[in-house]
Amino acid sequence: MSSPATAPPAPNNLKRIVAASLIGTTIEWYDFFLYGSAAALVFNKLFFPEEDPLVGTLLSFLTYAVGFAARPLGALVFGHYGDRLGRKKLLVLSLLMMGGATFAIGLLPTHASVGSAAPVLLTALRLVQGFALGGEWGGAVLLVSEHGDARRRGFWASWPQTGAPAGQLLATGVLSLLTAVLSESAFGSWGWRVPFLLSGVLVMVGLWIRLSVDESPVFKQALAQAEARKSSATATAEKMPLVAVMRHHWRDVLVAMGARMAENISYYVITAFILVYATTSAGVSKQTALNAVLIASAIHFAVIPAWGALSDRLGRRPVYLIGAVGVGLWMFPFFSLIDTGGFGNLLLAVTVGLVLHGAMYAPQAAFFSEMFATRMRYSGASIGAQFASVAAGAPAPLIATALLKEYDSSTPISLYVIAAVLLTVVAIVVAKETRDRDLTDVEPSDGEVHAKAPAAGAPLV
Repeated sequence: MSSPATAPPAPNNLKRIVAASLIGTTIEWYDFFLYGSAAALVFNKLFFPEEDPLVGTLLSFLTYAVGFAARPLGALVFGHYGDRLGRKKLLVLSLLMMGGATFAIGLLPTHASVGSAAPVLLTALRLVQGFALGGEWGGAVLLVSEHGDARRRGFWASWPQTGAPAGQLLATGVLSLLTAVLSESAFGSWGWRVPFLLSGVLVMVGLWIRLSVDESPVFKQALAQAEARKSSATATAEKMPLVAVMRHHWRDVLVAMGARMAENISYYVITAFILVYATTSAGVSKQTALNAVLIASAIHFAVIPAWGALSDRLGRRPVYLIGAVGVGLWMFPFFSLIDTGGFGNLLLAVTVGLVLHGAMYAPQAAFFSEMFATRMRYSGASIGAQFASVAAGAPAPLIATALLKEYDSSTPISLYVIAAVLLTVVAIVVAKETRDRDLTDVEPSDGEVHAKAPAAGAPLV
């Protein structure tokens, strides 16, 4: 018979938990991607007006990359307290921080009003966004993974992952609508502020939903056992989650980082850099590029749960490899289609790219959750995911734009993504399959994770 911690939760309860994680991640990614789209479209003119257009875009993407630099710090802080205090409390805090920073960006004065102080303030708020997002992802996927039915963990845990395309869809949709109904001067004057200010309303909705769910039963069980050990006469001090991760799971952290390279870099090239490449090199209008990303993001949202379900049947590694290899093979056709300047080809390029990306992104939540023991899972999953983002997602649009400026060709950009794919393939090949692991039984031992119950008297961390 299943224990309370491993028994499948009631369907309605699980759906509410999934909804709470999804709404939160959607809002957080809406805020994050909104900045990326604005960086490609208007921030170069509003905050760096004295530079030529492409240099201004580079500087704008540099502030975009700064947000990634804060994500590892967010992962460390939120992971530590999430493993000590619980997933729910930290998820509420991350939502408030991200929403507050985004709302404040909508109120910022531009370079024309306050000069060089404008990009400084913009960068500071971007740091807050990155710090909050560094703590959001791990908590959201763990809340679902630790509640969900183990047999369908890949499917259920993939739903918080759909928050990324949902946030992209929402951010791009709002920007696309505004650019369609407003003149370019009106959008540059005040229209760009509207989607940032809208974040305040979305946060209130997300906060109401997120406060309604219970803490993870797997975490509560592990916490109760840790408290019981503290009261015993032979109790030893519990190690900090970060120290425990580095001792028992350092190989898993490296695998997670390698797995994210192709996933992260390809995503930001496909969704953020494309707004630069399509409008400057392919002669596509801003509205056309936004519409292509909008439609492709809707398809991306739909296929992620399907890839997650497939990972429950085939395993996390095979599905992940399909996505990584597929993205690598698609890069040259991707840019060739965009170069034609036709909307149909542009849409095909982005859609296929995001569908293949989904094969990596969907199993990632369950895959990373299953690597780490409960009392260090928030820290381990967050560190592995967010430290990789500094080397992968953070500089991706910046590097791609610099390569375009230097070589005036998409070939170096394709090779850049393919190099990331090779790193990811190596990481997945050396990784161990995690699909059949029981999250309540996972125990660290000499850098490995074993899917068996601990011996009597062994500590559960």
